[in-house]
Amino acid sequence: MSKFLPGDFVKVEFEDEKTGESEWMWVRVRACDDENRIVLGRLDSDPILGYRGKLKPGSELAVRFDKIRDHKRGTDF
Repeated sequence: MSKFLPGDFVKVEFEDEKTGESEWMWVRVRACDDENRIVLGRLDSDPILGYRGKLKPGSELAVRFDKIRDHKRGTDF
């Protein structure tokens, strides 16, 4: 069984490469690749820092496990 299941939420740290600022946002899991340690999903938060228009709610993302800071099952909400 995968560590992260479809419908789960993971809180991910996003870092702005230019400023060094970071913020944590929720991503809803669509799939998990445990072997490569990657979660695929959609951004479920509204970015505060902007990220030059690259990120918005619903953006499709691939996230490394080492960027995940929290995890909630979909049933926790």
